[in-house]
Amino acid sequence: MAKFLRTSGRAGVRRYVDAVARALIRVGVSANAVTVAGTAIVVAASLTLLSQGHLLAGLIVVGLSVLTDMLDGAIARVKGTTSRFGALLDSTCDRVADGAMLAGLGYWLLTEDRFLGCALALSALIASQVVSYIKARTESLGGECNVGIAERPERLIIAGLAVLAEVFTVPWAMEVGMGLLALLATITVVQRLIAAHASLAAAEEHVDA
Repeated sequence: MAKFLRTSGRAGVRRYVDAVARALIRVGVSANAVTVAGTAIVVAASLTLLSQGHLLAGLIVVGLSVLTDMLDGAIARVKGTTSRFGALLDSTCDRVADGAMLAGLGYWLLTEDRFLGCALALSALIASQVVSYIKARTESLGGECNVGIAERPERLIIAGLAVLAEVFTVPWAMEVGMGLLALLATITVVQRLIAAHASLAAAEEHVDA
């Protein structure tokens, strides 16, 4: 679940989410099924809406898919069936969804001959994927890497605001939004590399000791 949902108001939200989760469990829906379904919705919206310039509709569909990101964890928690594979599937689907959204926006910008915006969207896509990769790879090596100015929730918010500003015909909205996203994701890459270096070095010293 996204960080901004893990706040002081989480208890109230969690009550309703858990109620929906219980209803889905009763009809046999699994957490992994919800994860895959949510990702499929985002990919479909990116291919058929965002890439074709239907930005408001695409933003609404993608925004609603955030509910599935909440529900899969709730289902697993209520059933008590959290698993390593479920965590892996969730992370994998997040990468697919993020890539599809930025690729869809980049394609639309390209068709509009907005080459700078397209280049920035693709740069943001690459940097965002690397941000997630560094954390996963660091943890696989026994370190920790939970830092960064623009983690996934922040990146989604920036992208959503850029699309919304574009819908309201704010000049250069996508270029500015994608540029900001690319910049902050790149800064996060550097932050995570520094943190990973420190964490892995400390782990190696502990082993040597």
